[in-house]
Amino acid sequence: MATNLPMTPELEQIHGEIRDLFRALANGFQRLDKIKDSHRQSSQLEDLTQKMRECKRLIKEFDREIKDGEGRNPPQVNKQLNDEKQSMIKELNSYVALRKTYMNTIGNKKIELFDMGAGAGEPTAEENVKFASEMSNQELIKEGMKQMDETDQAIERSKQVVHQTIEVGTQTATTLKGQTEQMGRIVNELDSIQFSIKKASQLVKEIGRKVTVFLVAYMLFLICFNSVM
Repeated sequence: MATNLPMTPELEQIHGEIRDLFRALANGFQRLDKIKDSHRQSSQLEDLTQKMRECKRLIKEFDREIKDGEGRNPPQVNKQLNDEKQSMIKELNSYVALRKTYMNTIGNKKIELFDMGAGAGEPTAEENVKFASEMSNQELIKEGMKQMDETDQAIERSKQVVHQTIEVGTQTATTLKGQTEQMGRIVNELDSIQFSIKKASQLVKEIGRKVTVFLVAYMLFLICFNSVM
């Protein structure tokens, strides 16, 4: 898209990429109206969300280029470039608001929130393109402390999970050890029972042989006694 704005080649390239993304967003939302399946709508919204993120990144680059050339450009040129930046921010915010409307309609909770638009209780468009280089030392320190706290909390949660895993592993090992010892005792008891049964069998055989000899001797005695009589 041709423009009459006095831009450097770098600004023209960034500006062209942003405008291409805006056209893709416009076409994407038009196609979204024709999609009836909620899953396909969610997928389309995810794709549009990525394009909006890329737009936001490019607008930040556009702003950096403007600030780098402020000392070389006349005030009127700087004003025109900043006005164009604000116009692109407003256009991006309109797509963000449209995306939120579709999300509420679809009820899709899986897509990550992409809060760039201005509204009640939400950041303004200028705040959305605020860079770290523009933040005060106090803001940078506050943001850094916040990130450190979140990291510490994540590490602490990981430590708790590891500790719980170790406890479960220790309890499992103790249980297995107890079961192994119990199995050993059962095996020993079975060996003792088997030995007792073997001894009992031998004793029964021995008794059987003695009874047989006694009966034979008794029968011979009776035979001899009857012969004498």
